[in-house]
Amino acid sequence: MNRRHFIKKTGVSLTIPFLLNGLDIFAQAESPFLSGMDPFDDKILILIQMNGGNDGLNMVIPIDQYEGLMRVRSNIALPESKVLKLTDKLGLHSRMTGMATMYKEEKLGVLQSVGYPNQNRSHFRSTDIWNSASTSNVYINSGWIGRFLDSKYPGFPEKYPSIEYPDPFALTIGSTVSQTCEGTSGNFGIAVNDPKNLRALAENDAENFESISYGEELKYLQKSILQTNAYSKLIQKAAEKGKNLAAYPNNNSLATQLKSIALLISGGLKSKVYIARIGGFDTHANQTISTDNTTGTHAELLGSLSTAIEAFQKDLELLNLSNRVVGMTYSEFGRQIQSNNSGGTDHGNAAPLFLFGTCVQNRITGENVQIPNPIPSQAGVSMQIDFRNIYGSILVDWFGVKENEVKQLIFSDFVKLPIIKNCQTATPVNEVLLPMFVELYPNPTWGPINLIFQSVGGDCYLHLMNGQGQTIKQQKWNGMFSGEQNLQMDVSDLSNGIYFVHIRQGLQHKTMQVVLQR
Repeated sequence: MNRRHFIKKTGVSLTIPFLLNGLDIFAQAESPFLSGMDPFDDKILILIQMNGGNDGLNMVIPIDQYEGLMRVRSNIALPESKVLKLTDKLGLHSRMTGMATMYKEEKLGVLQSVGYPNQNRSHFRSTDIWNSASTSNVYINSGWIGRFLDSKYPGFPEKYPSIEYPDPFALTIGSTVSQTCEGTSGNFGIAVNDPKNLRALAENDAENFESISYGEELKYLQKSILQTNAYSKLIQKAAEKGKNLAAYPNNNSLATQLKSIALLISGGLKSKVYIARIGGFDTHANQTISTDNTTGTHAELLGSLSTAIEAFQKDLELLNLSNRVVGMTYSEFGRQIQSNNSGGTDHGNAAPLFLFGTCVQNRITGENVQIPNPIPSQAGVSMQIDFRNIYGSILVDWFGVKENEVKQLIFSDFVKLPIIKNCQTATPVNEVLLPMFVELYPNPTWGPINLIFQSVGGDCYLHLMNGQGQTIKQQKWNGMFSGEQNLQMDVSDLSNGIYFVHIRQGLQHKTMQVVLQR
């Protein structure tokens, strides 16, 4: 019996709120995370989900594109003088002083234009894609972490907790578990609202379940309750033993969640993945206050995100835990480049995300967003970095998974990105995701697109996308030789308009605008 069979037979969804009567711990009837490494390895991953679809152009701002930004979103754009500069060409929203300081202290990585081919602008479907790491046209029930755990811990949940693995392997602060941890037999995580105030679920006396109706299902529920109670004891013990040394902001839900996570880590809980959430990013209207674009809904959210992460990072450092923890933010999609008439932004494509911690590469990965002129209808930011390469790179460089395993678990075309550094050595990682120097001609064009570039050797990928992020054409060249290459893509069958060409080879990439015109 597993969770899916249980739901199919009973029609009962198993975060089991019907059993808990408002209690503060929720069982998903299953649980774990470690990875392809020693079971006592102490590295931890923090995932912060920004629900709603974040306006990346109002968070990570291309200073060199201000003329274009004012042309397409003057009603919501942050004044250029208010941008917190990270470089001469890129900065953060004025409310993100904490994360701007973290960048200067080499504890923040910025990854630009992260997304996936054929962007789906539905909240539910795009969230599924980010959680599962599937392609946009393939539906997968498992999560990217869950599949990894399945490969390392067969037999879960029946064999857990055990003497060797007594702790829950993944923990969500909140009332519902994250689907990133969904495995083939259930979710590898549990959800906790308040780790200091857990109460045990009622345990029935042992019965001969085989002799009664729904006996197998009742036996499964009893096992889930016993497992949940075993985990809750360890969680509460860690909460009582742990401490926080940094000051956290008040009235900040994300800060409260991260404070609990720091408390549990300092208290000795062995969970490998923690998930926190911050919502409200679906800013279709009134994204800013019309009289002051530095304020408004989105500004408040970015301020909450920044102050919460800054406080959490300070806490880890004061607790001497910072070299054990890496964090990542993500949202299901970005917003459209052009603002709407309601003072907001509509669903878009790619968006930036942050990696934070003392063990992340302190750099800006990817090029600044280019603002098309004229701008296609409903155009979003074109993808530069496939989010699955970020997931896989974390598994490889943080949890020690082999690259061929990542290709099986997540993404067959996986390319490792230099986004995590080895905190145990003083040797820096010099690799970097580089822009390609590509000549595209003719532009505008009425026939084929030609691209000339210096190949570094290896597989080469070419995508032609429309303004909505949909892949119109794609080509792949296997094992391309190094040296000058001239590629060609026929576009004579396409209608007039503005398109985007994305070319990638190894750690090199480039996204360019092309106009089809007859």
